[in-house]
Amino acid sequence: MGTYMNTDTSTGTTRTTRVPPAEITGLRGAVAKKLSTRMFGEVVEPLGVMWHHREVLGFGLRAGRKAAKWGECDEDLKAFAHMAVASFVGCGFCLDLGYFRTRHEGLDETRAREVPRWRESDVFTPLERDVLEYAEAMSGTPPTVTDELSARLLERLGAPALVELTAWIALANMTARMNVALGIGAQGLAASCGLRPLPERTGTGTTRGTDTTS
Repeated sequence: MGTYMNTDTSTGTTRTTRVPPAEITGLRGAVAKKLSTRMFGEVVEPLGVMWHHREVLGFGLRAGRKAAKWGECDEDLKAFAHMAVASFVGCGFCLDLGYFRTRHEGLDETRAREVPRWRESDVFTPLERDVLEYAEAMSGTPPTVTDELSARLLERLGAPALVELTAWIALANMTARMNVALGIGAQGLAASCGLRPLPERTGTGTTRGTDTTS
């Protein structure tokens, strides 16, 4: 079937999806579009792509809503972990969305912006660095989580928070990998609310891009 071209209205860049976005119709569709516009200022691209299979769409939305109610692990830590997964897997939409949410959910924008280059950045605490390393280690194939890293997190977070963090990272991987496979890219959400550009991740040691200052 090939790819389907879409334009990021905030940057003018062209993206492609491997499945054409469906026309979002009916009462449920109207509600979905209204909610998306209220939350993000536009109808986000994944909604149209996933509209082809509303049971899968509903499963993802329900899982996200339920996970959002978990309260054992610090929200900043989970936000950093989610963005680390997105950067590691290469999900531009997830990374853009995670950065966008820091502004609207009152999280730490400065440190969130540094997630793609966390190994070189000096803004993260030792605990945050362990969380970011854990997110990347879980996202590898095969996963590379070590006993030492897990033990440090267990000591500092406690068992309930570590279990929650692990499940959160697993869900982030599911979403990120689906978006990458379907060709769903960044939509300029963070840029639309005036956030500075994210640096780009390159491997585990360096970053590239025009704006990599902290």
